[in-house]
Amino acid sequence: MFAPGHEFVVTRAASPQFAQPIRVRMIRERTDRHTYHGWAWIEVYEIDGYGKAVDRRELYVMPAGLIPTNPSPPLPTRSGGGPGSHRE
Repeated sequence: MFAPGHEFVVTRAASPQFAQPIRVRMIRERTDRHTYHGWAWIEVYEIDGYGKAVDRRELYVMPAGLIPTNPSPPLPTRSGGGPGSHRE
């Protein structure tokens, strides 16, 4: 579910304890711990405003509430048109 290196903003949507949002970089999901349905234990680095890791943390969150900050680049498409295409 989580790829190492992905960054998220953690807010109350992920867990009530985050009234003050934090930015994190994923290390891994802790699948060795039991959780309630819809919740997960994750290991992350807390990131400061300069993108530097300032603390390593384990968080209990609802993954659906994590807000991605670095979406994956779009995949190339095969549209058939564009520069260099020849149509008659």
